[in-house]
Amino acid sequence: MKAPQDIILRPVITEASMENVQSRKYTFKVAKDANKIEIAQAVEGLFPGVKVARVNTVSCRGKFKRMGRTAGYTASSKKAIVTLAEGSKTIEFFDSMI
Repeated sequence: MKAPQDIILRPVITEASMENVQSRKYTFKVAKDANKIEIAQAVEGLFPGVKVARVNTVSCRGKFKRMGRTAGYTASSKKAIVTLAEGSKTIEFFDSMI
């Protein structure tokens, strides 16, 4: 079993993700091999008092980049949009960003 810190890599701080905080949806970068059940357990483990209602995942393919003659792809990643249940606490890290 993986540790929650190995599954949840970092929060995603963008304008679109901050708009979703009002509707109790939080966005995180997660490990590419993590599934929805592992992500939900990791969020509940990292943030005490939080109850996850739903998890949506998005696999992001790496972009094609060129530097002169050299060409390649950036690293692919995975994002998770976590929706919290009605009676649960909010994640305080995101509340301080608003």
